[in-house]
Amino acid sequence: MRKPLLILAAVAMAASFAAFAQNTSSVRYKWYDGEGLVHYSDSLTAEAMKYGYDLVNDRGLVVRRVPRQLNAEERAAAAKVAEAEAAKQRAARELATAEAQMLDAYPDEEAYKISLQQTLDTFDQQIHTTRINLRSQEKALADLLARAAEIENAKKPVPKFLTDSVAAQRNVVTGLRATLQRQQALRAQTVQDQVKQLARYRELKAEQDKASQ
Repeated sequence: MRKPLLILAAVAMAASFAAFAQNTSSVRYKWYDGEGLVHYSDSLTAEAMKYGYDLVNDRGLVVRRVPRQLNAEERAAAAKVAEAEAAKQRAARELATAEAQMLDAYPDEEAYKISLQQTLDTFDQQIHTTRINLRSQEKALADLLARAAEIENAKKPVPKFLTDSVAAQRNVVTGLRATLQRQQALRAQTVQDQVKQLARYRELKAEQDKASQ
């Protein structure tokens, strides 16, 4: 009994190898060279790998396309494109999540407007504080300049410590003025952004209300 079984197994294995060989032999390689001329071969060549090739069956149909090999520069460029696309998709997912959270946090437009106004109130507080500090530092600078002017009017040399103090105080005032300008510009930009944000909120809210009907 064991011997006939071994014979049957051997026959089946031989048939499998024959079928595999037949299928393999029916596949050819087709590719176009650098001048656009078509080539066929029964084996994979370096030129085919260079330009990319098609696997063609015995009926002339393409069963698989294999792109050409990329050089190091092209691989780096492809990786960069893939990375940019992944970052774009990630940003889109994060935006969708943020917008969904916004709708959950602010069920109506009035609540959302209050949130926007709170942001502007924070800017206004910062600007108010900077203005107070600026006025104080400008007064200190004016006092130093007045002392230096008195000494000059008395035909005496201005002490170095006073000159240094004036210079340092000028820097403080200049820095605060720059800070105030940045805060005001940021607030103005925020107002513009909030107009767009409110419009987007209304769009999302309308879509949500429509979906719930």
